[in-house]
Formats: sequence, structure tokens, C-alpha cells
Amino acid sequence: SQFVESGGGLVQPGGSLALSCAASGFTLDHYDIGWFRQAPGKEREGVAYISMRIEATTYYADSVKGRFTISADNAKATVYLHMNSLKPEDTAIYYCAVNRGWYSGLDPDQYDYWGQGTQVTVSS
Repeated sequence: SQFVESGGGLVQPGGSLALSCAASGFTLDHYDIGWFRQAPGKEREGVAYISMRIEATTYYADSVKGRFTISADNAKATVYLHMNSLKPEDTAIYYCAVNRGWYSGLDPDQYDYWGQGTQVTVSS
């Protein structure tokens, strides 16, 4: 069981990208699914999560609030991250993962089934 991320690429500052995260081997029901990112030389940080066990409620890190939107299609077992008004500091490898416990938050240590990641580069 794992996720497969896609949709990354090179975009200019102020641009948009849409990332996808497809689950393989399990469904999204009853879990929280998070998007994380890791820039070179930095620790992995949480970006957003969606709780499929609490009516698809969402939570965003302050750094992306108002610019990024997380959503999910349960029938396709896929989670999306729409990113607008991108900044150079958004450059990172973006990962998704699942929290199968009762923890609520964006601590990467509480998540598993990590995908291979997709590179997002924001540069002019």
C-alpha cells in the first residue's frame, strides 16, 4: 500500500500547479491524508491535510493558507493539492501520506505509506 504523487513541475512565481496523490492498495475512508514538502537542507514540513473520517474537514499550514486547497475524490482514491500564487519558497519535493490513527495534525512521524514525491520548482 502506498501513494503515487504526480503533477509537479517548473512554474513562474505567481503561477499555479495542481498535484495529485493516488492511493494504491487501500481506500481513503476513515483516514486523514496529508500533503508534506521538503526543501533541500530542510526538514519535511506539513502543508495541509484532509480528514476523510471527519466529513472531509481540512487544515492548512499558515505558510500556504489562502493559496493552497486540498480536496479528495473518494471514488478515485485520490487526493489533490491545488496551489495558487506560488512563491520561490514553495520550491520543494511534495509528498502525500496517510494517518491511520486518531492523531490530528501535520507531524510527519504520525503518517505512513509515503509516496516517492513530486518536484515543484518555482522560479523565473
